[in-house]
Amino acid sequence: MKITFLGTGTSQGVPIIGCKCEVCSSPDTFDKRLRSSILLEDEGKNILIDAGPDFRQQMLRAKVGRLDAILITHAHYDHIGGLDDIRSFNYIQKGPIDIYAQPTVLEAIREKYDYAFSDKPYPGVPEMRLHPVFKEGSFFVGTIRVIPVEVMHLNLAIMGYRIGNFAYVTDANFIQEVELEKLMNLKVLVLNALRKEKHISHFTLQEALEMTNKLNPEKAYFTHISHDMGLYQKVQSKLPPNRFLAYDGQEIML
Repeated sequence: MKITFLGTGTSQGVPIIGCKCEVCSSPDTFDKRLRSSILLEDEGKNILIDAGPDFRQQMLRAKVGRLDAILITHAHYDHIGGLDDIRSFNYIQKGPIDIYAQPTVLEAIREKYDYAFSDKPYPGVPEMRLHPVFKEGSFFVGTIRVIPVEVMHLNLAIMGYRIGNFAYVTDANFIQEVELEKLMNLKVLVLNALRKEKHISHFTLQEALEMTNKLNPEKAYFTHISHDMGLYQKVQSKLPPNRFLAYDGQEIML
């Protein structure tokens, strides 16, 4: 399995429009973050997790020529705002893209992209085949088994996903014990860590470190990072072994 971090930033990305802080002004490419998304390449399938407003730029930058499925964590704009641009894949692949998400998220997608689901859609609209996801059980993309993991984003239940010995969790600030069991015995865990200061709906860096200590994956990568985290080089230099700030374009092999 090959994992590519297409974006590792929070909802506004980094740099933030109009901000002149040291992170947003940094010339270091490690401090440039598009909205959070990853691409998994496994068993001949390309699986995307989340398609935010930087989707088009991310696909072009990573030279992605095919998408077999998109797993959506939740319906906030920074995670579904780029779905209109799947049209290119519809044209290339001559068919709809499979979208997996909770029923409430699928409903939100139908509402936001209502023009794609009309009885007589305008030619060229994005084509999506929607599949409901539930926290119980699992589902398959081809022969690849995907295990949903419910996490809490303040009061909103959203989905993380486990595939083999890899798991991706973003926008969480609480995970129930029964769901934590799904995240045991991992080689790689990707987990959100917004900043160092307390936040109402995201893990802080310290909380994310404590969670990785509890789950004990071989390696952990932190994503959904804001400019308030600080400069990449300074923060990374103080992290424990096998704990990393993820960065845009980073690739991991499993």
